[in-house]
Amino acid sequence: MKDYNTILVLCGFAVGFVMAYLIKGRIVAGKVRAAKEEALNIIRDAKRKSETLLKEARLEAKDRLFKMKSEFDTETKETRSELKKQERRLISKEENIDKKLENLEHRDREIIRAEKRLDKKTQTIEADERKYNQLVEQQKQQLETISSLTAEQAKELLIRAMENEARHEGAKMIKRIENETREEADKKAKKIMATAIQRYAGDFVAERTVSVVQLPSDEMKGRIIGREGRNIRALEAATGIDLIIDDTPEAVILSGFNPVRREVARLSLMKLISDGRIHPARIEDVVKKVEQEVDVTIKEAGEQAAFDLGVHGIHSELIKYIGRLKFRSSYAQNVLQHSVEVGSLCGIMAAELGLKEKLARRMGLLHDIGKAIDHEVEGPHAVIGSKLAKKFGESHKIVHAIAAHHEDIPPSTVYALLVQAADSLSGARPGARKELLENYIKRLEDLEAIANSFKGVANTYAIQAGRELRVIVQSEVISDEDSILLSRDIVKKIEESLTFPGQIRVMVIRETRAVEYANK
Repeated sequence: MKDYNTILVLCGFAVGFVMAYLIKGRIVAGKVRAAKEEALNIIRDAKRKSETLLKEARLEAKDRLFKMKSEFDTETKETRSELKKQERRLISKEENIDKKLENLEHRDREIIRAEKRLDKKTQTIEADERKYNQLVEQQKQQLETISSLTAEQAKELLIRAMENEARHEGAKMIKRIENETREEADKKAKKIMATAIQRYAGDFVAERTVSVVQLPSDEMKGRIIGREGRNIRALEAATGIDLIIDDTPEAVILSGFNPVRREVARLSLMKLISDGRIHPARIEDVVKKVEQEVDVTIKEAGEQAAFDLGVHGIHSELIKYIGRLKFRSSYAQNVLQHSVEVGSLCGIMAAELGLKEKLARRMGLLHDIGKAIDHEVEGPHAVIGSKLAKKFGESHKIVHAIAAHHEDIPPSTVYALLVQAADSLSGARPGARKELLENYIKRLEDLEAIANSFKGVANTYAIQAGRELRVIVQSEVISDEDSILLSRDIVKKIEESLTFPGQIRVMVIRETRAVEYANK
């Protein structure tokens, strides 16, 4: 019975094992089939994706090819169009060149024909000239035989006689023209200039290229110099002005070419002296504050000058340059006062002549604007000023009047001549300008020496502070007509040899004296 049960168990175990194996085989087979199906699905998906990618790539490639083809076609069309234009231009140029060549050939043919005609005429003229020369030689020989003079001697006598006659006739004509024009022009010109002078009286301000600052005591000099000279170096570096501290009691001299900087240095030093605190840091602060104050003063001075003359609409930068002229002097005459004076005189003369008064005053005010920067820019101040006025929008007439007021360019308008006249009036009036005694004396000596260098001059006298030169001539050598030419020659030589402000009047005096004595 036990064996039977054991067999049954074993059989059951065997059947179970077989069933398990079969079930496992089915399961494994199912998984294998599922895996194969999944692999097939993956392969099919991969094929579909690869086909899709290939299609997209082909489409993208076609798009790029189409775009590149379009761009290439466009560029090709543009290139062809440009080439056609160039071809047309070249064709037209070739046609023009052909026409020019035809014209040149035609001209060459005409020139050749003209040269042939000229050759014939030249030959004819040369033959006539030889005949003429032979006749002239015969006439010369006959004349020399008759007059007992050579041809050169007769020519010299004839030229001398003709020269004397021409000078005499020219002098008489000049005298007649001057007399006629003076009757009409002198009266009106003198009236206008006298009216302008009478209606304007400018103040005179004498300034120099150095400034002197008074000190409370000589001990202050040491404080200004500072330890090892640091204070004076700081002040010179901040202002750009040289400080001269010498044996002059209780005084310091400020020397510099720039008048604005010199004024800044003067005011700064006065503030430092009154404050008592003198050291490099304090010096820099004071100089900055004074520079701001001077800038305000410059602007106010320019605005006041424009307001006094009734001139409006000037550029703000030009106003500043006008204000800087307050610290500039020429022959010790303040340039700002001189400019205002010239502007007023221009306006008065323009009103008398029926011209635009405001325009003339504007020209007069701006005529010396170049002196505000002539120590910074090379060239004549008139040219510098004209460029400055042009830069800030002034009209062509004003620019021309500024450039022409010292004959740097020829004046071409009435206004330019008015500015010249007003400038001369302002500089030439008594007391307007000062000169060194040595220069003054030397100029008088040069004037007299120039006049004495001419033949027939007996005595010369430079009077009216060198504004007039009186020349007394020998009556037996210089005639009345010759005296007119002599005055012009002296004036021309003075203009070429000397530099002077204003104008110089040259008066030639010729007189004949008859002296007899009555005796008993």
